[in-house]
Amino acid sequence: MTRANGSAYGWVVVAAGALMTCVSMGAMFSLAVFLQPMTVDTGWSRTGISTAMTIDFLVMGFAAFAWGAISDRFGPRIVVLTGSLLLGLGLVLASRATTLIEFQLTFGILIGAAAGAFYAPMMALASGWFEKNRSLAVALVSAGTGVAPLTVAPFARWLITTYDWRPAMLVVGVVATILLVPASLLVRRPPVVLQANPPPAPGVATPVAAVVAEPRMSAAEALRTPQFAALALAHFACCAAHSGPIFHMVTYAIGCGIPAMAAVTVYSLAGFSGLGGRLLLGVLADRLGAKPVLVAGLMVQALGAGAYLFVRELGELYALSVVFGIAYGGVMPLYAILARDYFGAHIMGTVFGAISAMASLGMAFGPWAGGWVFDTYASYSWLYIGSFAVGLAAVAVALTFKPVPRTATLTVSTS
Repeated sequence: MTRANGSAYGWVVVAAGALMTCVSMGAMFSLAVFLQPMTVDTGWSRTGISTAMTIDFLVMGFAAFAWGAISDRFGPRIVVLTGSLLLGLGLVLASRATTLIEFQLTFGILIGAAAGAFYAPMMALASGWFEKNRSLAVALVSAGTGVAPLTVAPFARWLITTYDWRPAMLVVGVVATILLVPASLLVRRPPVVLQANPPPAPGVATPVAAVVAEPRMSAAEALRTPQFAALALAHFACCAAHSGPIFHMVTYAIGCGIPAMAAVTVYSLAGFSGLGGRLLLGVLADRLGAKPVLVAGLMVQALGAGAYLFVRELGELYALSVVFGIAYGGVMPLYAILARDYFGAHIMGTVFGAISAMASLGMAFGPWAGGWVFDTYASYSWLYIGSFAVGLAAVAVALTFKPVPRTATLTVSTS
């Protein structure tokens, strides 16, 4: 038996997944837009507010693993529906927070748990709907994250300018719920169909294709393999390298003398470039293989993070946002492709949830580190130096991953 090979409804699932990743990750990352006005209005430090994002990623990591296992057993619909309700509730409660600790816990725990319900389960689900064009389908789901800076971030900035940050966060929460609940109802597992192969004619030599049977290891076995360790550690280092520069991109641009709305466009351009990167690297992965494309993308990401040490003008920031966005956005779906190819669809939710948990731990480090670096040194320079070094480590780890080997085509006789 095999999964349906990209039926028309599979693209509906992909579209729903792209919307979910856009709204959920956009709502969470909108804290980068809220950071400066919240600091001015409340007097809370950048480190303190950024800690809410660190909590987000820590909670998201553990939640992604749990949601993935639940999705494997009970289906993804209940997972994403629950996440939709948690996301709206978290944003509404965070908008009413009166103390820093209250904000950190509501924004960090509820929104982190909600975000974990979308990315890993929907990436795993999309990979199960398709055999042909699998990399493209997964890239499109992940592309929702790239669309978020073009939609949620400018929307949040406009609401802040018009109404202040508290009503802005409240409105984002209500709109997110209205969009995500109906999309959740469109989610379904791919059908399982039987494949019938006609018997060969007697006495005729029949070529046997060089296809490796889909892996059937258990989740426990998968989590002990060197391949899982390589993917998880590479994803961890990859996200640790880019999370700080992404989260502090707006405030860094403002500190360079860029007006607030223009600074948001720098962030939005990085997100738009990440969207293009997901599609570009997804297509390249279908043709060249996911591993070499991943390694090349990670190298460009490391160089891009280090390049922030040398740019301050708006034009330079725009140019770097394009390169950095293509790199960090483009590599994100490739981990799911490698995991699906090696471990198979039957445990994909659990395995990729665990890989995403490690990625979330990496993402948790950057926002806090950037806030601490700035509050301590009044500069982001050490953030970018550290991101460059960690990015190179991600390249080194990714090189150790050994994909499923290809076997030679055989010819057998049925006589």
